[in-house]
Amino acid sequence: MKLTIENTAELTGFAKLGISGQLLKATVTAGFDVPKTIQEQAIPPFLAGRDVLGVAQTGSGKTAAFSLPILTKIVALGTRRLPKTARALILAPTRELAVQIEETIRVLAKGLHISTALVLGGVSRSSQVRKIAPGVDVLVATPGRLTDLVREGDITLAETRWLVLDEADRMLDMGFINDVRRIAKAVHRDKQTALFSATMPEEIEQLARGIMKDPVHVEVAKQGTTAAEITQGVVMARLKQKRKVLSDMLADAAMSSVIVFARTKHGADRVVRDLERDGFNAAVIHGNKSQNARQKALNGFRDGSVRILVAIDIAARGIDVPGISHVVNFDLPDEAESYVHRIGRTGRNGADGIAITLCDPAEGAKLRQVERIIRMKLPITADHTGQPDPQRNPAEAKERAAEEARDRAGDRRDRGPGGIRKPAQGFGHKQHAGKPEGGRPHNGKPGGGKPFRGKRRGFGGGGKPARAA
Repeated sequence: MKLTIENTAELTGFAKLGISGQLLKATVTAGFDVPKTIQEQAIPPFLAGRDVLGVAQTGSGKTAAFSLPILTKIVALGTRRLPKTARALILAPTRELAVQIEETIRVLAKGLHISTALVLGGVSRSSQVRKIAPGVDVLVATPGRLTDLVREGDITLAETRWLVLDEADRMLDMGFINDVRRIAKAVHRDKQTALFSATMPEEIEQLARGIMKDPVHVEVAKQGTTAAEITQGVVMARLKQKRKVLSDMLADAAMSSVIVFARTKHGADRVVRDLERDGFNAAVIHGNKSQNARQKALNGFRDGSVRILVAIDIAARGIDVPGISHVVNFDLPDEAESYVHRIGRTGRNGADGIAITLCDPAEGAKLRQVERIIRMKLPITADHTGQPDPQRNPAEAKERAAEEARDRAGDRRDRGPGGIRKPAQGFGHKQHAGKPEGGRPHNGKPGGGKPFRGKRRGFGGGGKPARAA
């Protein structure tokens, strides 16, 4: 049916935005009854062929905002695909977010004979190569592993007509921005691009200007805005008190599904060990864990068999689990912007949520930075700093002191020289079977091997080897 001004006025929901046929039925099946603001503003211009530059808080519905118009356009092309190509490419900063996006696309594309594939680090490279060999309609990838496959000639992006950069500011934080620029240059020159970001630093604006053509600007919420459904508060507690404070809080049955954020990988492991000693069933997710272990932890958290998930900032944007009742910041983040993404795991899709931050007095400067970012002062709901430190039995205290010493040493290794934090392993480094993360050895030395010099199979120029997410 050809749409006219008269009959479009009769349409509602996603149909009014231009979605029709099997895809429209899929939105109902997926529970997308009423379009969200980001979808209302992004879908029509993207269907019309415009580039879209979107600023939206986490959990705002971005995945459907770019997936539905891309799937609509791919359906119109038919099923013929060229080997080793992808019609559409969606880049995500973390493995968990990539998995989440691909799952959503498969739900929306059910029954449409649209092929999808995942390209990400930490899992079998050969299986990914086999999946993309005949060509795919939609490829969801992390920048590092995709860079490897393009350089090895396992995929060409010359036929890719749609490019989406999701959570672009996180890719910047993780050091992927140069990989992203190379990938954007490798896709078809007449590509249509969508870039979504929760914040819009100058580097991301420069990236957008370099790869986009007269984009439509969509801003659902001001940068740093947190969802109104999330109740936020601060509990003051010294570092040695935080374990007992957290355990006492988790004794409340109302905390039915909880994510606890720690600052470092070693700190996250320590929180899990303490929770298990205190009788709680908890799982942990961070870059030192294998992809299978991380996925198992997420699946247990999603199906309810694991009540408490402990994570670090690298995973903050890749966890989309319905019904998370609470987010607890065991440590304040190093980057204040990460607070927004952490607490955005709760209060999603209009549901209520609670975010609690445990704050040592020494973290006061970080707390003030967070308050500047979110443009509000967080209320202090409890203060334990005047109470004595909890006592543990001598044997446990000795074991705990030894663990903390090992963890501090591990934190220093993660930070590297000059106190600069290294990218998390498994997200920011190459991983190859049988070798430690950080790239293939070259001439007996660890690291990423030789820099590529000259043109190599799809990428021009040299530079440092890419890091696989």
